[in-house]
Amino acid sequence: VFRNFCKSLQQPTNMECVIGLTGSDFVMLASDMACNRSVVMMKQDDDKLFKLSSKLAMVAAGESGDTHQFAEFIAKNIQLYKMRNGYELCPEAAANFTRKYLADYLRSRTPYAVNMLIGGYDDEKNQSELYYMDYLSSMAKVPFGAHGYGAFFTLSVMDRYYKPDLTRDEALDLIKKCIQELKKRFVINLPGFQIRIVDRTGIHDVAVYPPQNS
Repeated sequence: VFRNFCKSLQQPTNMECVIGLTGSDFVMLASDMACNRSVVMMKQDDDKLFKLSSKLAMVAAGESGDTHQFAEFIAKNIQLYKMRNGYELCPEAAANFTRKYLADYLRSRTPYAVNMLIGGYDDEKNQSELYYMDYLSSMAKVPFGAHGYGAFFTLSVMDRYYKPDLTRDEALDLIKKCIQELKKRFVINLPGFQIRIVDRTGIHDVAVYPPQNS
């Protein structure tokens, strides 16, 4: 029985990369824009960031159908919680809420093959928070993180250059260093990354890097 259960768990597709890091009062999230299937790149403008609430976002990597379905399920339930209670979940509560449902589905016949980073701004604590979660529903609060095969290259770069009080320009430069390392070392072509920031005022687009040709 246990062997059959293990066979039913499919590790998410790793030919992609999502990156996140916390700064002085913000979280910066970056996700590649490639949608791959087998050896074919299906599209180069896939948005892997999902808005969960006004100051909370998720970047997800994994099977395309699973990532979109699970992210939309979590986003709608977080909005339902706000409608019922009159306030939004803080990042820590939202991460634990997400982990609970991911763990429940892990023990069902339809587990989700999704790895994710959840970042947001907590108004009560007046600080930004980033949570790392994998498809086996393990979770940890981290200063920076990455998923996919790209994490093998980017984590060492962030470990070298990261500091807790990063400014926005320094954080953007660090994200660009990670992307440049992927361009140089990673055998898979990831044509562009969408970079966004989450702070006390909401979720904002920062840049697409490298800049895409019109």
